[in-house]
Amino acid sequence: MKHLVVLAAVTGATLSAAPAFANADLAQKKNCMACHAVDKKLVGPSYKDVAAKYAADKTAADKLAEKIVKGGAGVWGPVPMPANTQVSAAEAKQLAQWVLTQK
Repeated sequence: MKHLVVLAAVTGATLSAAPAFANADLAQKKNCMACHAVDKKLVGPSYKDVAAKYAADKTAADKLAEKIVKGGAGVWGPVPMPANTQVSAAEAKQLAQWVLTQK
């Protein structure tokens, strides 16, 4: 019985970690990493900075998902973020939720 509990705990940890990797892979696939990095500013802000800025905002995932698809300007300086029409609404939401988990 102990082995089943340990196996379930390990399996659960592995499964819960998988989406984080999947979202990093999605960010790479959708060219988000051309302008953003997890822990440093490139053309746009780091994902950690974005997560910190929106940490208290319960509607942040929806706001960021919309910005991912439609683009935006003025929040992080003079360089606008272009629209990402190759990203679906579902992918944008997934990416936004992942960005907000970066610490």
